[in-house]
Amino acid sequence: MRAAPTHTMNTATWMSLLFLSLIWGGSFFFFKVLLFELPPLTIVALRLVVSAAAFSLVLLAIGQRWPRAPEIWRSFFVMGTLNNFVPFTLIVWSEIHITSGLASILNAMTTVFSVLVAGWARHERLTANRLGGALVALAGVAILIGPDALHGLNFKSLAQLAVLLASLLYACASTYGRRFAHLGVNPILVAAGQSTAGAIICVPLELLVDRPWHFAHAPSLDAWLAVLGLSLLSTVVAYIIFFRILATAGATNALLVSFLMPISTLVLGALFLGERLSLIAAAGMAVIFLGIALLDGRLLLWLRQGLGGAARIRDA
Repeated sequence: MRAAPTHTMNTATWMSLLFLSLIWGGSFFFFKVLLFELPPLTIVALRLVVSAAAFSLVLLAIGQRWPRAPEIWRSFFVMGTLNNFVPFTLIVWSEIHITSGLASILNAMTTVFSVLVAGWARHERLTANRLGGALVALAGVAILIGPDALHGLNFKSLAQLAVLLASLLYACASTYGRRFAHLGVNPILVAAGQSTAGAIICVPLELLVDRPWHFAHAPSLDAWLAVLGLSLLSTVVAYIIFFRILATAGATNALLVSFLMPISTLVLGALFLGERLSLIAAAGMAVIFLGIALLDGRLLLWLRQGLGGAARIRDA
């Protein structure tokens, strides 16, 4: 019999969470590095093909067979579109016009959109603190995008909106993906299936649009290393770690990666790409993080406990 999740954060879980934030945040860094040499669709196609191949090896190693049911494969293709191909393409394109750190900050809105989509689909109750947290986070987005967007969209504004759309698609995929539990499909197989389906969708489009045989130069060794980091670390290993955290510490604790991932991306961007965070972006990030903290519920719980402790001391 499987042990029930403890939903506690021990040292090993915290280390896993920190490593997950580093390699998931690293995907934005790898995108930026690859854009120096490759167009967006080619980057996405390489990520999906390599990760699909790696997941296939993982399934072989654990003795997991591919499903044959058409319903499951239809769901894989929906997930491959919502959770892989389209959001990956939007985020990679966005990083032509904005920094990797800014893209990562905006992507943290996935947590907010997930709560709103789940509430709209009536899978989870939209409580007052969740709605309030979502509104605060949206205010942070407004600060990030700034008032200049009201005077007409430019490429920077469009890039930021592209990341927000990608985050919304991730949220929709999270709600849609609940069906796999009812279909009896385990999470690793879902990750493998959506990567494979995403590759099947993306590769023909990449060949049609980018025509890689006409590239002036072959990708450098640094580019291939970035592809491997993006596909193996930021996709395959990241999914495996995330599912392990989810099983042992619960969904609420797993969402802490939303706070840590942008920080990892900002550090990598500053160290290796010379990116700097503006004061407006820092303010927007702080407000988004406050919104996620309110939505998570832990901040309000800590405040209540602190006020309750202070009241007991005062009454003693």
